[in-house]
Amino acid sequence: QLQASGGGLVQAGDSLRLSCAASGFTVNDYTIGWFRQAPGKEREGVSFLRNSESQTRYADSGKGRFTISRDKAKNTVYLQMNSLQPEDTAVYFCAAAKGRLIVSRLQAISAYDHWGQGTLVTVSS
Repeated sequence: QLQASGGGLVQAGDSLRLSCAASGFTVNDYTIGWFRQAPGKEREGVSFLRNSESQTRYADSGKGRFTISRDKAKNTVYLQMNSLQPEDTAVYFCAAAKGRLIVSRLQAISAYDHWGQGTLVTVSS
């Protein structure tokens, strides 16, 4: 299971750190993705961590502002989000896929075996 937390209401320019705590499996053995879904829009991936190799990937929307990281001892993956903007407002989900996904599959929702419940991030202007 995955438990996402850390969302909230912030102002433009603020930062938030989302957490994704895993239970029942080891995040080090999985590719972890952070996705978001804004009202009326499709779910999109924003940041990815490819299992034990710690290779990170970012969608254009998060490059330079978002950082994904992992705490192996806590079996938790984080998404540090800086310089938040109103367009970042969405429900953020973490997801886990067994093994190391190839780059072309990172955005594929069907590739992920486990999903967290989502945490709402609201950025006011």
